[in-house]
Amino acid sequence: MIPFVKASACGNDFLIVDGQYAGTTPEELTRRMCDRNNGVGADGVEWVYPADTADADLRIGLINADGSHAEISGNGTRCVAAWMAIERGTKVARIETDAGIKVCELTGRDGYVCEFKTGMGQPEVGAEFGLEIGSANIFGVPVSVGNPHFVRFVDTFEAGWQALAAKIGAHTHFPAGTNVELVRVIGPHKIELRIFERGAGETLSSGTGTSAAAAAAIYSKRAQSPLKVHAPGGTQEVRWESELFLFGPARVLCSGKFFV
Repeated sequence: MIPFVKASACGNDFLIVDGQYAGTTPEELTRRMCDRNNGVGADGVEWVYPADTADADLRIGLINADGSHAEISGNGTRCVAAWMAIERGTKVARIETDAGIKVCELTGRDGYVCEFKTGMGQPEVGAEFGLEIGSANIFGVPVSVGNPHFVRFVDTFEAGWQALAAKIGAHTHFPAGTNVELVRVIGPHKIELRIFERGAGETLSSGTGTSAAAAAAIYSKRAQSPLKVHAPGGTQEVRWESELFLFGPARVLCSGKFFV
């Protein structure tokens, strides 16, 4: 039996599991646990380990629902911070990820729902460029917030956008794949997005996707900081100050045991 906690950040859901249960094939175990029909169901598992440095409270390793590894999930990291706040009373969580230490500062709590300010570091925003997909040239902005993103600005979210996003994410230009965000600018301080993540497909929200979309919009002067970012799972806020700060909630949903 493997104990787990399930948490969600704007509909982007994760299982939080002690790394001692990962075994020799954590990828296969993650796929089983994340299966929405025959498992618990989640977008990924945040495996928790002792920190490698005194500067962090703990270390997490993210494996996506399909068994692939990812450097970081902003929402997944916030879910772990919510679990720490509820289980340990942690108000400032210093979490070591494969994209560096992320600090999640608790700004509010209502029962099992926690609000956080998370420092996401300095984004790396590249020049907009086109990808040849079929007979079309699809333009987007490359952004790194510890993991890769391709941000495409659109006027509308066309039916079937997921199929195109999947092709973008698997394009040969990105040997390790990329996350894809479609962004519609609503106003100077408001954007809307759709998300297609490596290893998970379409998700209701994404912390790094929200951060990357906001960074691309602000950098290209399509919008300004502070910026409200609306996704199907909820709204987060991004402020680009000394670094990129992400504001949003995470809710601890349940705990249980997965039978292996």
